[in-house]
Amino acid sequence: MASFLRTLLNARDPMFAITIRDLERVTGNKSVDLAYMADITHRAHALMRAIGLDPADTTAYELYKTLESRATEPELFVNTGDVGLPFDDGGVVSFNLEDVRSNQYRSFPERTTDHMRCQVQLGLLERYRGLADNEAEITKLAHQAGLDVCDMKEYHMEEQLTNNDTTPSILCIGDIFTDAFITLGDETAKIIKEGDSEWLAVPFGRKPPYERVDIVKSVGPSPNVAVSIARLGYRAGLMAWIGGDATGQEALEHLRSEHVSTESMVTEQDKATSYWYVLCYKADRTMLVKSEQYRYEWRDPSVKPDWIYLAYTGEDSWPLHEGLLDYLARNPEVKFALQPGTFQFKWGLEKMAPLYARSSITLMNREEAMDVTGLPHDSIRDLANGLHNLGPETVVITDGPNGSFASQDGRVLTIPNYPDPAPPVERTGAGDAFSSTFVAAIAAGEPIETALAWAPINSMNVVQHIGAQKGLLSLDEIKHYLEVAPADYVVKELE
Repeated sequence: MASFLRTLLNARDPMFAITIRDLERVTGNKSVDLAYMADITHRAHALMRAIGLDPADTTAYELYKTLESRATEPELFVNTGDVGLPFDDGGVVSFNLEDVRSNQYRSFPERTTDHMRCQVQLGLLERYRGLADNEAEITKLAHQAGLDVCDMKEYHMEEQLTNNDTTPSILCIGDIFTDAFITLGDETAKIIKEGDSEWLAVPFGRKPPYERVDIVKSVGPSPNVAVSIARLGYRAGLMAWIGGDATGQEALEHLRSEHVSTESMVTEQDKATSYWYVLCYKADRTMLVKSEQYRYEWRDPSVKPDWIYLAYTGEDSWPLHEGLLDYLARNPEVKFALQPGTFQFKWGLEKMAPLYARSSITLMNREEAMDVTGLPHDSIRDLANGLHNLGPETVVITDGPNGSFASQDGRVLTIPNYPDPAPPVERTGAGDAFSSTFVAAIAAGEPIETALAWAPINSMNVVQHIGAQKGLLSLDEIKHYLEVAPADYVVKELE
């Protein structure tokens, strides 16, 4: 019946029912909808029986939890990509393995059926098109019925990336926030200098105006890196911690819209999602931060990544690092990139030593490299060697206006910053754009020279926009900027 498929697809009614009737008419009244409903139901009941459930006496929640418990048995789900069951309360449970895996860290009311819905849409349209003389008419009626509930082109692009063994997969780990960027003008704010410190000042006890506010979802070093990697065309996933609030759900939706896998995301229902306020004055920003405290328990990813990329995590996250080290020990073929953040530096070298030792790539700025190694500012080569002595094969050191450096196999390479086409708007995320592009290039098999040439281009474009993600480029866009780069934008080897 049309209502069965309408519920699975969350399609518009009554237009859906009317158009299904028209689709039946133009394909010779073959009862395609009834046959497809019966096929889906048969496959759903077959799987339920195989896992010990009675289709006549199983609630939606029981089915949901049982499927979740069998997510590590992909052989059970080989024929259920377009299978879902509606229940009397109007809810739907998906048998699609991607949905089942995504739902492992969701509450029952927040479960997703997105992959199943896309597959049902495709399956239904394929059946009608196989019987139609006029495919254009089928497409027109399908749109009218609300069958375009997801972007199939984008979905299958993501699916193709997932199944392409030559495309590197990178799981990013770290905290996630929503940022509210509040832009202040000269009539509202000024800088006051006190010794070596600078203070952002606004009128006290008054109501100064602000120029604009921009809400940026799903940010933080690791989310920024994951979105950057996905924009470059590689497979990206994110392990981060959110609360069971609307902000957390918005973060998940944003990540999925950027083709970042959320299978490893962790929702703690009793917590809030971290929310930061960013005061933007000229090209710099002052951040008002409040990171929520999560449990930070390591969970093995359902699919082994090629690389793991670790960045900023909260002050209480050391147990996560211990779990990560254990996972890397059990999976020595997984490469590891480390971009330490505030608390990882604060913990000190002795505590962080096993992570440096396991890393294939370590990335930080010049001042951070001085703090970690205890070496003076004078020599980039000495700083790079000091970091190599901790274990990483490749070391990347950024140095603000002086450009960036990469060290590997005894060679230290450098490149200047890519010239700004206009004064920077806001600098948040420039380092994440650089680091993610470098690591993605290396993960894809590019030589270190190419990785170092690509990375500053992404940073350059990010600072032309508010927020860390809006300006992230595709690989084709980076290659275009490289083609039109000035003559002095070249990688050189330090003597």
